[in-house]
Amino acid sequence: MTPRKKLKGLVAATITPMTPDGKINLPVIRQYVDYLVNEQNVKNVFVNGTTGEGLSLSTQERKQLAEEWVCQGKDKLDHVIIHVGALNLPECQELARHAAAIGAGGIAVIAPFFFKPTNKDELVAFLQKVALEAPEVPFYYYHIPPLTGVKIRVEELLDGIKAQIPTFQGVKFSDTDLLDLAQCINKNETGEFEFLYGVDEQLLSALAIGANGAVGSTYNYLGRQTNLMLQAFAKPDFALAQHYQFLTGEFLNFVSKLGFGVAQTKAVMTFVSGIPMGPPRLPLVDASSEFIAKAKAKLDSIVWPHGN
Repeated sequence: MTPRKKLKGLVAATITPMTPDGKINLPVIRQYVDYLVNEQNVKNVFVNGTTGEGLSLSTQERKQLAEEWVCQGKDKLDHVIIHVGALNLPECQELARHAAAIGAGGIAVIAPFFFKPTNKDELVAFLQKVALEAPEVPFYYYHIPPLTGVKIRVEELLDGIKAQIPTFQGVKFSDTDLLDLAQCINKNETGEFEFLYGVDEQLLSALAIGANGAVGSTYNYLGRQTNLMLQAFAKPDFALAQHYQFLTGEFLNFVSKLGFGVAQTKAVMTFVSGIPMGPPRLPLVDASSEFIAKAKAKLDSIVWPHGN
């Protein structure tokens, strides 16, 4: 494998823009890339994941999106990670081969969650079969037990994984079990693996434990503020870092009480960025006008440090 820039900092879990009639709106991806880079200072993306409704898209749609992000991100983005997970192995393998062919910076795989792996060996066997289809591409496990119901601890998964999956690069860790994350980082003494945290409202806690960075939906529209939190943490100015985290949490706590999911994330991104993200795909339904009004008012009311 050729030398690569280490993946760290913020990674936007990309939204899939759709037209009003529910088709993929590929032409806005170019504007989306420029917005992330120029307005949010976010130069890494995670495509076709949960926020991107990846499991609600056809294989062809997922390929088209992957191609567009790689194409538009060339010379602008540092890393384009393509999620290739699916409920069946052949589809995962096909998507992995495609990601490798188009020059993706990495691939990630969620645990299958209808017929689930019940132990580490079953999960690793599945992941290994996918990784083998892209033998030159960094491989990430996408750990999100709240959605998959697969609660195999990542700490356990790491034991011997490099021997079984030579391209294994790290984990998108979307769980609140900070004990598991801490044990993973403690085992990562050489720093060969990257641990990217996926619960945006708890990012500061994960950074304190040693996470390399984060993958999340809020970095689409709060990337600039979260980058300032990362800078404050690195200084270190923990009080300022806390302030940023508390304000992000204040917004997320507010919208969560209204009902906050992918559809609502699309609505927030649309009114913040001005880029039309469109509706979600059924069975998800559009955010209500009431939600949009209240979320916008709340976000506008937040006073960020130093006017940021």
